[in-house]
Parts: sequence; C-alpha cells; structure tokens
Amino acid sequence: MGSTSSDGPVVVGPDVSPSYWQPVPANGYAEVRVSRNDGKGAAFSSGIQCIAPGSYIREHWHDHNEELLFFYEGTGCAIVDGIKHSIVPGTTIYLPPLAKHRLINEGEGNLMMMWTLLPGGLEDFFAAVGRPRTAGEPAPVPFERPVNVAEIERDTVFGGAVQRPTERDETTAD
Repeated sequence: MGSTSSDGPVVVGPDVSPSYWQPVPANGYAEVRVSRNDGKGAAFSSGIQCIAPGSYIREHWHDHNEELLFFYEGTGCAIVDGIKHSIVPGTTIYLPPLAKHRLINEGEGNLMMMWTLLPGGLEDFFAAVGRPRTAGEPAPVPFERPVNVAEIERDTVFGGAVQRPTERDETTAD
C-alpha cells in the first residue's frame, strides 16, 4: 500500500515513507509518515522510531513543540523532568513544551514507538543527523552524530543548549 492524499485524508502504508538510520546513542531508525514537508498540509509531523537494544535517546526538550509518544513494542523507561517511568507496550507519554525527557531501551529487543510533534519539524532533524534507510536492509555499524549536531538541533526543534550526555549517562539507565 502506498501513500495517498489530496487536500483531505492521508493513508500511508508500511515501508513507503522517508526513513533514516539514527546515530549513537539511539541507533535504530526513524520513519516519517506524515510531515509538513510532504505537501499534504499537515501542521504536525508523525512517524515511528526504533530504539535499538541497549540504546537511548539522550535528554532533550522542545521549546515550542508538544510531543506525543505511543510505545507498541519492547520495554524500557522514560525519564521525564527527572522522574523515571516504565515503558511497556501500550504506554503513552504526552510532553508539553519544555518537558525534559530521555528514553532508554532496557529490553533485549527493539523499543518501538509512534511519535507526533506539533508543530512539526522532527523530520528535518532525523534527515540531517541520519543516513537514508531502505526497509529490510541490515542495520549499519553504529555511527557518530555529525560534528555540527548542536547547530542542527538549534535549527530544528530542540530547546536551548541541549545537555550533552555525561560519562555516567553513557553507561547507566538511571
């Protein structure tokens, strides 16, 4: 099934959306299912993200964006404004602007989520830091974030001076 749209409803089938391998520490990949960049007129962006086993999305926040996350596979935890919450399939997290959050895959398999960002823009970050992905291809060897990642974050949807992981953050999930 492909993607269909006019100025009305949008239906996007599997494996037809822009998809990007993500760098360390998240690894895995992100697919952009609906965005303001695809000509469909959406005021938000939405897609799925896979966080590889033992990997995480470092702490960050969005100055002006609301984010909604729905986890449908895997286990892990979310640290939201310093409070740890378990993630199991069916967990939903709403993040208003400025809510600091970090997502950690604590399971043996992939941690899969659907994300929505309002207004959109996360797709620009995924494309800028990631590498193009084709569905079904094997994951690449983990790769580093671009050297200009702070500039990319500033120019997309991330808030303020994003805190860099400390050595302790790199090795623990607490």
